[in-house]
Amino acid sequence: MSANQGERTRRRLSTEERREQLLAVGARLFSESPYDEVWIEQVAEIAGVSRGLLYHYFPTKRDFFAAVVERESERMLRMTAAVPGVPVREQLTASLDTYLEYVEAHAHGFRAFHRADAAGDQAVRRVYQRALAAQEQQILAALAADPEFGAALDARPDLRLAVRGWLAFTTAVCLEWLRGFDLTREQVRELCARALLGVISL
Repeated sequence: MSANQGERTRRRLSTEERREQLLAVGARLFSESPYDEVWIEQVAEIAGVSRGLLYHYFPTKRDFFAAVVERESERMLRMTAAVPGVPVREQLTASLDTYLEYVEAHAHGFRAFHRADAAGDQAVRRVYQRALAAQEQQILAALAADPEFGAALDARPDLRLAVRGWLAFTTAVCLEWLRGFDLTREQVRELCARALLGVISL
């Protein structure tokens, strides 16, 4: 088969598939290097597309990185969404299991997401902060709907700050775990679960 025939038989990616491919490449590069050290040309070369095509999808590097961060945030929110009517204590283990599976399976994306806070670009940092706020709000909404913890939200204004601190704690634990810290997924899950229950049960 000639090279031209091979090109003709290669499946053409849809717009959404191409966009997903570019974001996956970006997640890997941004997880390995600081924002300022990643070049759009690298992304295009690894993805096997022209720089012009990449700019067709993402007009600027800022837009591209923001899309990487938003993609990872949306994944995490979908995976850890609360199940209405199920107590928080019952959901916590399952939600953390799902979250940690995501962290393992999408380590590049997870690291890239949390690198956004260190980006010098303020617009990118705002995207990251909005994503964290959405995670915080999702947890607070689940607590508010729970018979055991719902009443405490009004009586304890510190709970919002406690949840924010727990998110930072869980992020730090997961990043260390990905670096090779010698804990099983079950041990990490129990550590994070105890930390959250400890702060909301006081």
